[in-house]
Amino acid sequence: MAARYSEPLFVISVAARLVEMHPQTLRKYEREGLIAPSRTSGNLRLYSDEDIERLRQVKYLVETRGLNLAGVQLALELTQSLRKLRTEMENSPNGRSWKEDIDRILIELGFVDEQQVRESNRRARS
Repeated sequence: MAARYSEPLFVISVAARLVEMHPQTLRKYEREGLIAPSRTSGNLRLYSDEDIERLRQVKYLVETRGLNLAGVQLALELTQSLRKLRTEMENSPNGRSWKEDIDRILIELGFVDEQQVRESNRRARS
């Protein structure tokens, strides 16, 4: 039987080598809530392929994009929202409008559509 994608596979030393990080960095990211590896009954951390993928994204966001950990957290949340939206779009036979979902993600990013602001102000004055 093939291992599931989210099945824990790697101890911290192996996971750290896979993502080219120090094990202490993985522990820090766990304390910050960026990653949540599984634990054995003996409290040993076990990382899945999914965890490794997330750690690689964290590394990219910190080292290449220059985000701090708060920015990384936001980017991870938005990634999760976009992946969910993509899956829903792929599985939707009726072609439902995704405007509200996309608008919600844009709002999370702090985007303000000035045209909507002007229309809202115009309606308020009427």
